[in-house]
Amino acid sequence: MSNSETSHDERFEQYGGRFAPGRFSPGRAAMWLLAKALRRLVQNGRLTIYDPCGETWHFGPGGEPAVSARLTDRALPAKLLANPSLALGEAYMDGTLRIEAGSLRDLLSICTSDMDTIDALPGMRLIGLLDAFMARRLHHNPISRSHANVAHHYDISTELYDLFLDADRQYSCAYFATGDETLDEAQALKKRHIAAKLLLRPGLEVLDIGSGWGGLAMELAQKHAARVTGLSLSTEQIAAARDRAARSGLSDRVAFERRDYRQERGQYDRVVSVGMFEHVGRSGFDAFFGTLQRVLKADGVGLLHAIGTKAPKGGSDPWIRKYIFPGGYLPTLSETIAAAERSGMWVTDVEVLRLHYAETLRHWSERFAAERETARTLYDERFCRMWEFYLAVCETAFRNGRLMVFQIQLAKQRETVPLTRNYIAETEACQIAGNIPPDTNTGRAS
Repeated sequence: MSNSETSHDERFEQYGGRFAPGRFSPGRAAMWLLAKALRRLVQNGRLTIYDPCGETWHFGPGGEPAVSARLTDRALPAKLLANPSLALGEAYMDGTLRIEAGSLRDLLSICTSDMDTIDALPGMRLIGLLDAFMARRLHHNPISRSHANVAHHYDISTELYDLFLDADRQYSCAYFATGDETLDEAQALKKRHIAAKLLLRPGLEVLDIGSGWGGLAMELAQKHAARVTGLSLSTEQIAAARDRAARSGLSDRVAFERRDYRQERGQYDRVVSVGMFEHVGRSGFDAFFGTLQRVLKADGVGLLHAIGTKAPKGGSDPWIRKYIFPGGYLPTLSETIAAAERSGMWVTDVEVLRLHYAETLRHWSERFAAERETARTLYDERFCRMWEFYLAVCETAFRNGRLMVFQIQLAKQRETVPLTRNYIAETEACQIAGNIPPDTNTGRAS
C-alpha cells in the first residue's frame, strides 16, 4: 500500500517513532489529531494536505471538488483544532495556509459538508461554552458601541463596495425568483418584494432603519410616492445617500439621518429594516421591537429582513466577529418572534429565504475576484485575502450550514393586513405591469 493510501490509524503507527522519547513533537501530534478530525469531517470530494513537517495527507472518497492545501506554520494544526473558524480565516489571510489546487470556496465546501461533525470538535465545544459565558459582553451593543461597530465595517471606502455590489449598492440578500436572474435583477426583485409586503400607497411616512446607501429608501419614494426617513450610523453611507438623493431630485421626499434607531421619536405609517437586525445583539432585541412598536402608528405595518440561524440557539462566528462584524449576533427565528411578541405586536407574516443569500454571495465573490487588483491598490494583499475569505465562508454557511434569511411582517392591529398572502404576488405583478396595485382591503384596484 502506498503512503498516500495508508489509513490514518496506520499512519500513526507508521510514524510512531516520532513520538518516542526524545523525538516527540507537539506539532506532529497536533497534525495527527487534526488528521483524525478531518477523516471524520471530509465526506465528499478529495482534500490533500501538505503539513508543516513535510508529510502528505489525503482525505475524502475522491471526485470533485478536489483541493490541495499547504500548511506552512508548525503551530497551525493546533490552532485549527482549538478554534477552527478563527484559525482557518487567519491562516488564509496570513498566507500560512496556501491553496495549491482548487479554490478557497472548494476547500470551504469540503470542510462544511457535515456541520454536526464540526460542532462535535473539542475546540468548537469549548468556543460554545466561552461564548455562552461571555454572551453579554460579546453581543451587547449600547449606542456608543454600535457607532464603533458600524464604523469598523461600513466606514471603509465606498469604492470597495462598488467593486462587487449591484449598481444600487444593495448590501443584503437579493431575491432570486427563478435562480437565473443577474445580481442587479435579483436586488430589484428584493426591493419590489419588500415594497409589496409594506402595503404602500402615496403619501405614507416610512422609516428605514439601517438605510445603507439609500437605494431602498429612494425606490420607496420614487416608485411609491412615500416620504422616507433613513437611519444609519455610518458617516460614509449617510454622505453618499444624501448626495444621491440630491442628484436624483428626491431630497424633498427622502431624508437620511445619522441616528441610532433607539433615538427615533417620530411616528410612521411603515417601518422597514433590511440587514440591520444582525447588529442589534441579543440583549437589544426588546429595545429594537419596543422601538418599532413605539414609532409605528396604530394602523402601521413593519417589515424586518434579517439573517438568522436554524441552530438551537443564535450566536456569531469567531472570525467574522473579530474581523468583519464586531458585536454581531445571528438570531434564531424563534427568539426573534418571541421578542416581537413581547412588544405586543402581531406577527402577521413570516417568509424564510434559504439559498437566496448563497446565490447573492456567489455573485459578490465572482465580482470581487474580477476586480481584485483594484481592491489591492485600495488596501493590500492581506485585506484582499480577508475579504475573499469573508465572502466565501459566508456563501458556504448559507449553502451548507444553518444560516438563512427571514422576513417578518408586523402590525399593531390584527386587521391591518389582508387575510391571505395573495396581495403580495398581486402587488408585485402590478408593479411589473406598471398598473395601480389592488386595494388591500377589497382586492379591487384602488
